[in-house]
Amino acid sequence: MPFLFLICCTGPAIAGPLLRKGWDNMKIAGIYFSGTGNTKYCVETFLRAFRESGPCCPLESPDAVQTISDHDVIVFGYPVYYSSLPTIVRDFIYQNAGVFHGKKVFLIATMGLFSGDGTGCAAKPLKKLGSDILGGLHVRMPDCIGDEKVLKKPLDQNRRIVREAAEKLREAAGRCRSGKPPQKGLGFLSYVAGLFGQRLWFFGKTKTYSDKVKIHADRCIGCGVCVKVCPMENLDLVGGKAATKNRCTLCYRCFSVCPKQAVTILGKTVYEQCRLEKYT
Repeated sequence: MPFLFLICCTGPAIAGPLLRKGWDNMKIAGIYFSGTGNTKYCVETFLRAFRESGPCCPLESPDAVQTISDHDVIVFGYPVYYSSLPTIVRDFIYQNAGVFHGKKVFLIATMGLFSGDGTGCAAKPLKKLGSDILGGLHVRMPDCIGDEKVLKKPLDQNRRIVREAAEKLREAAGRCRSGKPPQKGLGFLSYVAGLFGQRLWFFGKTKTYSDKVKIHADRCIGCGVCVKVCPMENLDLVGGKAATKNRCTLCYRCFSVCPKQAVTILGKTVYEQCRLEKYT
């Protein structure tokens, strides 16, 4: 039976025997959605600690579905927004339901501070689609929302957060190799924490794609960098300026790469462009 290793969480009763039996012969790959590089870093770090090689593919890549289909173990990583899945991740799961059937999955959810059941958000639909969820891991990373001042941290603190995340990922890889994968975010209490901690109050934020992207025309130089990096193809150049199509998944990728800081999303001022490279 194929084996999918997604980072999110599930049943410890079956995980141990499955992980210990024939693990070295399984084909492993990573699938991730990453706005500013946080989740990509986590999935790649985990894979390196778990095994020396294995492909790692962004969710929006044309190769993502085939990568899942071709491998036994998939590490599926994604950020958590308001204790919910990013809309692009939820759509990917349901639009490719067939490829997940019968797969074994381990989930990794990244977050700025808190999610409650970040891994459980993907585990629930995946189990309905016939996946076996082996376990999950929550990893704190630097917050990507750079236009809200209250969320900003000093550079040295963000660098420490990344170092601690790497240690946590290596430890989790070791636990998985020994047949005892982490089960973070999968239980009922985690669900309650996620529901009442954020999701219930901010349900509308991730229910559909957002129209909150703002292009500040006085700063935009029409370079097209934001257009190239948007995973939703939500941006285009119109009359020499970037323009939005109102299908933003809130990943902050365009915000973080704009050379003139001409993009804001949830806030109105650019306080920091939060690419992971600043912290590693």
